Amino acid sequence: MVSNVAAYGIPVLILKEGTQRTVGRQALRSNILAARALGEVLKTSLGPRGLDKMLVDSFGDVTVTNDGATIVKEMEIQHPAAKLLVETAKAVDAEVGDGTTSVVVLASSLLEKAERLLDQNIHPTIIIEGYKKALDQALRILDEISIKIPVYGLETPEGFAKSKEELKKVLNSILASKYIATPDVMDKLIDMTVEAALIATERRGERYEVVLDNVKIEKKKGGSLLDSRLIRGVVLDKEVVHPGMPRRVSNAKIALLDAPLEIEKPEISAKINITSPEQIKAFLDEEARMLKDMVEKIAAVGANVVICQKGIDDVAQHFLAKKGILAVRRVKRSDMEKLERATGGRIVTSIRDLTEKDLGYAELVEERKVGNDKMVFVEGAKNPKAVTILLRGANDMILDETERSLNDGLHAVRNIIREPKIVAGGGAVEIELALRLRKIAESVGGKEQLAFQAFADAVEEIAAILASTAGMDVLDTIMNLRKNHAEGKVNAGIDVLNAKIVDNMTKLNVIDPVLVKKQVLKAAVEAATSLLKIDDVIGAAPKKEEKKGKEEGGETSKMPELD
Repeated sequence: MVSNVAAYGIPVLILKEGTQRTVGRQALRSNILAARALGEVLKTSLGPRGLDKMLVDSFGDVTVTNDGATIVKEMEIQHPAAKLLVETAKAVDAEVGDGTTSVVVLASSLLEKAERLLDQNIHPTIIIEGYKKALDQALRILDEISIKIPVYGLETPEGFAKSKEELKKVLNSILASKYIATPDVMDKLIDMTVEAALIATERRGERYEVVLDNVKIEKKKGGSLLDSRLIRGVVLDKEVVHPGMPRRVSNAKIALLDAPLEIEKPEISAKINITSPEQIKAFLDEEARMLKDMVEKIAAVGANVVICQKGIDDVAQHFLAKKGILAVRRVKRSDMEKLERATGGRIVTSIRDLTEKDLGYAELVEERKVGNDKMVFVEGAKNPKAVTILLRGANDMILDETERSLNDGLHAVRNIIREPKIVAGGGAVEIELALRLRKIAESVGGKEQLAFQAFADAVEEIAAILASTAGMDVLDTIMNLRKNHAEGKVNAGIDVLNAKIVDNMTKLNVIDPVLVKKQVLKAAVEAATSLLKIDDVIGAAPKKEEKKGKEEGGETSKMPELD
């Protein structure tokens, strides 16, 4: 970057050599194009008829999915503006667990409409202000048109059953767009997801909260998705460490150890000089005695199951087996924490400190064969809120995609219980928002009116994409929907699976949680406005190693280009 100082005629260098800089309209256009390119990639994945993406990483591992969050995580995106949209999608996924494809598509659509306004010499600040005011109105309209969902008292079996039926209707819409969407599999997974979420729900003051940490999803290859089942307890993908140990323990008192049942090697290198065979025997005997003392300590506090995060020495395994104690080793930290919550025990980092109070309780700990592998089931735990969904499937790809779908379902139930309101899906809410925002735009003066209309057009784009993926005539469908909504049919939308317009999407159980719609709108507007504010992009010079790699013919991944 060179600045000519007129008074002295001396060029002043203020940036490092090799730095790239784009300024003003060019910078803005470059960012908008990158965001639109990402939107183009994702929009074909929107809705029940959305298509899948096959993503191959640098190691050759294949992921097939239509889950927006997974697509943007797996794509190695380089452009900073597109990266900002990826971060937005991840944030929406972390907050509400759904709506990731919608947020990227909506943000890119908002930027596309903004570009047309920029071409008319409307300043970015006016567009940003217009978008923010339109967002406030959209959130107010969402509250007006939303339908309250009854969530009954979950403590009673009747309330639990009634709430389960209501929530199953919501999940029908969310899981319909997933890879697993065949009727019998869908019914089974929806049933398990709702039940798991409701079991994991805790009352906090006046409201309920789904504690997703209480739900564990365990995958095991083999069988079909219909063989999946819900287990009231924790399932560990581990087997009992020694053949002499019991395979089933009732009324289990469980010691949770974050300490190795091994003789630890010194951190510094040490040498032992042995001059006779007796000394070797004495050394090994001392090791065995120390391990025996550890096992005696565990047995003395009354534990009959040991679950260890670290390793268990062969000699210690032998002593545990003699005592009739079931042991599992090298259990993941996340599983240890789930067991701690479920059994009411405490993870102990030193065996010396282990007391009877630290032990967890479960009615049954049993090793069972699942497919070709063995797994340890901890059932009837002290805390009945802990559940595991054991997924079965033909291959890893199906299992991974089903897990992503279940996570979306669990988040959807959590969102409904947090804010028990829904809106009609199938593009109905977007058409209604667009209609009402255009009416409000008429009363907004000046150039902001154009930003309001651009916002309405961008929101309506979601319905247009749904019509496109259903193979319908987009223009004809949107016109018909506008006509229905103008006549007061607030819930009229697109039945994507049957490629037709329906007067009331809620009758088909095509519904979305209000919380997700609000989050998508807020995040998309924030992402779009933050990109519209940028008028200068200064890129540091690439590192020498990178430069060298490119000169030698190294390739970089490119986003698809837009005209």
